[in-house]
Amino acid sequence: MKRKTIGFIGGGRITSIFLHAFANKKMDFNSVIVCDPNKEKLLDLKKSYLKINITDNPEIAAKQDIIFIATHPPVIMDLLQKIAPHITTGTWIVSLAPKISIHEISSVLQTRNIARMIPNASSYLNEGYNPVTYHPDFDGELCNQLKDIFCLLGNAVEVEEAKLEAFAVVSAMLPTYFWFQWLELEKMGVEMGLTKEESKKAIRNSLIPAIHLMYDNDLSYEQVVDLIPVKPLAGFETEFTNMYRSSLLSVFEKIKPKI
Repeated sequence: MKRKTIGFIGGGRITSIFLHAFANKKMDFNSVIVCDPNKEKLLDLKKSYLKINITDNPEIAAKQDIIFIATHPPVIMDLLQKIAPHITTGTWIVSLAPKISIHEISSVLQTRNIARMIPNASSYLNEGYNPVTYHPDFDGELCNQLKDIFCLLGNAVEVEEAKLEAFAVVSAMLPTYFWFQWLELEKMGVEMGLTKEESKKAIRNSLIPAIHLMYDNDLSYEQVVDLIPVKPLAGFETEFTNMYRSSLLSVFEKIKPKI
């Protein structure tokens, strides 16, 4: 594959995750330009990734071969109008945001080489579970090249576009539902006499097999749960599930496309 130039419009968390994933794999693009109106954010990225070029002008980033749209949904359509004159039929567009559909993006830009991805934070470690969908008229050979780049981030799972926002809730945001719980358990382990390392190791080495036990066997949910006789939080399960449903379904309603 001919080496490409990359433009990130938006210099926030997800751009940092992508840059770290590419650096881990020693992916060498012809150039990488990151655009953001926040100069401090750009300078911080530049300190971590010396080879990138930074700018506050999205039109400069829009002149690259592959453009990652890493901004919040409310500003995307205005942004696309601004960069449209610089987008050619050969440009690759990858939107990393929910809510704005491929149809809406293609209504503004000349190119049909458009993809949408809901990226996962574990892409930072090249272990992401990243649902992606492509414009039906995306050039086949170019699409395969883009898929090769996506593989650097982890597992790029091709899905129906209508399901992307659901994946945002049940996959991309999922770690935030558990990280604080694991941290609290770690602290409690120390309070109960474990060292910090012992507590962390116990949690990590119990969680991963527990996931396999839940999903990689022929047992029913009830049979899996029955393997552990003592369930200290059983009395709170209804409260937990109600909290999940009220909070997460509300999030889904906010991020799903209007059309």
